[in-house]
Amino acid sequence: MEKQKICIIGDGLAGVTAAIILSKENIQIDLYSNKNKNFFLDNRTTAISESNYQFIKKNINLGTQNFFWWCKKINLFFEDKKKITNFLNFDKNKNLMYIFQNKDLKKRLDKLISTTNEVTLRKKKVEHVNTDEGFIIFGKKKIFYDLIILSIGGRSELYSTIDEGRSIEKNYDELALTTIIKHNAQIKNASQFFLKEGPLAILPFKKKAFSTVWSVSSNYFFINKKNIKKILTEKLRILLKTKSIQNIKKIQSYQINLNLKTRYFKKNVLILGDGLHTIHPMAGQGFNLVLRDIKKLKELMSKTLKLGLSIKDSFILKDFYNSRKPENNLFGLGVNLTNIFFKDNKYFYPVKRGILNNINRFSFIKKISQSISDRGILS
Repeated sequence: MEKQKICIIGDGLAGVTAAIILSKENIQIDLYSNKNKNFFLDNRTTAISESNYQFIKKNINLGTQNFFWWCKKINLFFEDKKKITNFLNFDKNKNLMYIFQNKDLKKRLDKLISTTNEVTLRKKKVEHVNTDEGFIIFGKKKIFYDLIILSIGGRSELYSTIDEGRSIEKNYDELALTTIIKHNAQIKNASQFFLKEGPLAILPFKKKAFSTVWSVSSNYFFINKKNIKKILTEKLRILLKTKSIQNIKKIQSYQINLNLKTRYFKKNVLILGDGLHTIHPMAGQGFNLVLRDIKKLKELMSKTLKLGLSIKDSFILKDFYNSRKPENNLFGLGVNLTNIFFKDNKYFYPVKRGILNNINRFSFIKKISQSISDRGILS
């Protein structure tokens, strides 16, 4: 039987990860790239759960793996009248999360793409996707595929033929401020601080370096833009109780939105990655959801191919939609509610304080939270 052929449009983390993992299923993949910006100037970091790390490790040759930093502890704090209170701790013998710089994993994946016979990288701009007949157009060329995957970021005109503008959306009017901090302190594990300005995450990825993701209102950022590096540096010194911060890189900012697609596919065209679900970064679950999506897609595709069936005429995308949409929506809306809960609200403060001061006593809450963060809601 001739190899079935799929294309993936977009070579970000989601696109290249999907390309490498799906190529294990004895199919031919065309990966389309049209990126003008230099991905390797991106200083963002990502955290993935233990189960997702094991999934990547099993399906991708990571080489030395020295760009992953594992954490056994996660500490959560909230600001209460200028006092920082530690309200919840996750501490287990096994690793809770693995942290990496996006550019490091992307570099490794790009190298693998260049040596994988089943994946062909095409540096072409796809101008049109025909969902009715299953072909794409670039230049004057028309190419048909058994499956077309769109993994081109949060927003693209190519999605319009599938989602028709239908999605659960919210503009937070917030920015995620991210940067790299070099230090000379003992910072080995991740922390999350719920401050009055917004949640701030500490994500170590090397012995003497960590990343921060600080979500603040757009108004706060533009008022303090000129002094934001100084403000962040001082906050980190207070929160981490250290004067050993040596250097803070240029701060990058990204708009924060909630966008959960209500339609995942049309005919044999599927949306994957940020285009399918964009959620608040405070819980660090965005790429974890993407990996669970890829895992489910691989399972369904493997089952179909083993039966000798055609991808194009199968129920893969319908089954994918039915299995992944509930969890993706629950996570997205759950993180949204958590963000609302921690907003600085003087009327709700006594209730919030009472809940947070007692939550660490309930071990079952921690067990459930750890399980959901690791394997998802519906696993």
